[in-house]
Amino acid sequence: MSPIIELIVFTCIAGGAIPLGGFLASIEHIGSRWLEDEFRHTVIAFGGGALISAVALVLIPESVKKIATWETISAFAAGGLAFWGLQTLLNRSKSSMSQLVAMLSDFIPEVIALGATIATGEGGVMLLAGLIALQNVPEGFNSFCELNEGGMGKAKILSWFVAAALMGPILGAVGFWFLFDSPRILGWMQVFAASGILYLVFEDVAPQAKLKSKSFPALGAVAGFLLGLIGKLMEG
Repeated sequence: MSPIIELIVFTCIAGGAIPLGGFLASIEHIGSRWLEDEFRHTVIAFGGGALISAVALVLIPESVKKIATWETISAFAAGGLAFWGLQTLLNRSKSSMSQLVAMLSDFIPEVIALGATIATGEGGVMLLAGLIALQNVPEGFNSFCELNEGGMGKAKILSWFVAAALMGPILGAVGFWFLFDSPRILGWMQVFAASGILYLVFEDVAPQAKLKSKSFPALGAVAGFLLGLIGKLMEG
């Protein structure tokens, strides 16, 4: 398979998981009470665990190979402050977009890095694309639920998710053509995004995952992190 075909196929797989998660969330009457309670909160926790695994097993380990210690510290601090400011603006505007912001914060640097990896010819491209896709399904599910509860219509949400998925090949192309020989820029992006994701998980995702008098949903976070751990171990 040529690198260009790989770029298109794998970035579409990674991005296509976003509307897939949204579509699954849009299906009604799966067992309404069950969906609203334990299943919904378990998926939220799973998405949080997957995000933390992306930070701990992918974004930070890969970025520290590319940039100096002081750059890592600076980028991490800048990311946390930037996302705190963004969350403050979202709170003031009463916007229900925290899950969406967390999802895109994870997806954008990872798919750019995917494009750069394809350009360099390194191994593990299929595994990386699969991990991004598996993270995006629960994140798309959670984002759909949050936006829908905020008053946005189902068709509009899914159309935005399709647009986000179509960003995959475009962002991958940026990494493929422009950033494959700029590891420091990629490193800064990854640390900045990792800090923002960590902030959003503890600010917004984790509190939503808690369900009163129910202990099962918290296992979703463990399963989400386990997903990333398995992928990392398979990558070697």
